[in-house]
Amino acid sequence: MVVRMELSRILIRELNDYQIIELREVQPTDAKNGDGPSSHGLDPGAEAENGHSRSFPIVIGLPEAQSIERRLKGVTIKRPQTHDLLGNVIESMGGKLESITITDLTEHTFFATLDVVRPGGDKIHIDSRPSDAIAVGIAGGVPIYVEEHVLEAATRDEQ
Repeated sequence: MVVRMELSRILIRELNDYQIIELREVQPTDAKNGDGPSSHGLDPGAEAENGHSRSFPIVIGLPEAQSIERRLKGVTIKRPQTHDLLGNVIESMGGKLESITITDLTEHTFFATLDVVRPGGDKIHIDSRPSDAIAVGIAGGVPIYVEEHVLEAATRDEQ
């Protein structure tokens, strides 16, 4: 089972080699009629059954953090960066980035996939670092999913 998450914050301190992003569980806005998440896919005020949304941090590099922040702020630059390039390649080949899934957590390292739908409708999963996947996905507004076992392990490590 996968759990829908959102990027809830990004902490950039340019003096550090590493940066932190935080993912937070997205809750349905109206569970009674099954409408699912809000029109933006996010409902920051919603709480999980246990009284709070689950969240966890991911340590990433400065270039990835800057790329994510640039996309969140809508800042455009003259020439495409690596994450822009990857998104352009997927699109140019007729694919569509459908979602990002954080698939595993092993020895404090997260693993992810870019979930791409090919022109014939087949879905492929391209291995990626979560930071790169999120940087590519933020530009397209695609949902972020986390496997339940990863979310349980990540939140357990935080306690």
